[in-house]
Amino acid sequence: MTDPVDLTAQLVRCPSVTPEEGGALQLLQALLEGAAFTCTRVDRGGVANLYARWGDKGHARTFGYNGHTDVVPIGRIEDWLHDPFGAEIKGGKMFGRGTTDMKSSVAAFAAAAVDFVRDTPPDGAVVLAITGDEEGDAVDGTVALLDWMKANGEQMSVCLVGEPTCPDHMGQMMKIGRRGSMNAWFTLTGKQGHSAYPHLALNPVHAMARLMIRLISHELDEGTEHFDPSTLAIVTIDTGNPASNVIPRETRACVNIRFNDTHTGADLSDWLRAEAAQIDDAFGTKTDVRIKISGESFLTPPGPLSDLVAAAVKAETGVTPELSTTGGTSDARFVKDHCPVVEFGLVGKTMHAVDERVEVAQIEQLKTIYTRILRDYFA
Repeated sequence: MTDPVDLTAQLVRCPSVTPEEGGALQLLQALLEGAAFTCTRVDRGGVANLYARWGDKGHARTFGYNGHTDVVPIGRIEDWLHDPFGAEIKGGKMFGRGTTDMKSSVAAFAAAAVDFVRDTPPDGAVVLAITGDEEGDAVDGTVALLDWMKANGEQMSVCLVGEPTCPDHMGQMMKIGRRGSMNAWFTLTGKQGHSAYPHLALNPVHAMARLMIRLISHELDEGTEHFDPSTLAIVTIDTGNPASNVIPRETRACVNIRFNDTHTGADLSDWLRAEAAQIDDAFGTKTDVRIKISGESFLTPPGPLSDLVAAAVKAETGVTPELSTTGGTSDARFVKDHCPVVEFGLVGKTMHAVDERVEVAQIEQLKTIYTRILRDYFA
């Protein structure tokens, strides 16, 4: 049987900080090809990606898994008590960058898939779409894999994304959708002048303060059946003015919006620009608005796929997972345009943290859950 703990350790020892491949995909490719998976590197824009399929291309029953082997930077090495790329096991926990997010999940599914197709070859196909660009700009990662799949007639009937989904304990939560995410950068321009003679200047800071108050005072919505209320957060206001007696010419701010299915990125963009225009009319300033939409909100309605995953989780953990749309974004926002997608993975308490770690027993448990999902899907 393929040991998911040892495989996790091998992956953690690959220093695959975005966009470096670090040997992680080479390791997976060797394992999967040894189990008769057809593997293709789908590298694009300096990003390494791996597509692996067992079974016939285009089969009507193709179970897909999407995950990533890239990790965020470690921060200050002196803050770590354990080697970030050492995969040290102590007190029943494995330490290292990516242990939680999400090399353990990739290892657990790869191990489950390899053993499953060897022991009980299914009537269908199993696909792994693994990217090295989830923690980065996400332009040449899963998007590149999906573009390549479309161009080459490859498909997944359903897909499981292995992000850490459980807040406190295994089995607690799975994701059936995600909120949309967008950033808006505002640059307000006024007229520089002496602070003792404000009537001779045009203070953009005052205008920016009014704009930010308007934005955070506006209730975007009250939430929907499957989503919490949308949120807007001011993440920075920057003027860079070292002089206390000078009214600056320019100031900048950025807001982040996490939005539910009441909205689209486009209608929120229109609202933000309209708010800025009203401030300009009131103050006489000029505002430039730059917007980046990272992903739209989406929902895979509760049904056969979520029932399949929830039943497997309940069978292996005794816990019925909550169907949730909380948290940040994931590559499921891209997969949802290809096929139905849900997410289930580990407890995510230490992801991106110093001394990131995972309970070894949870890695083994996750493999049993993924094995059951595969077995029940093809039953």
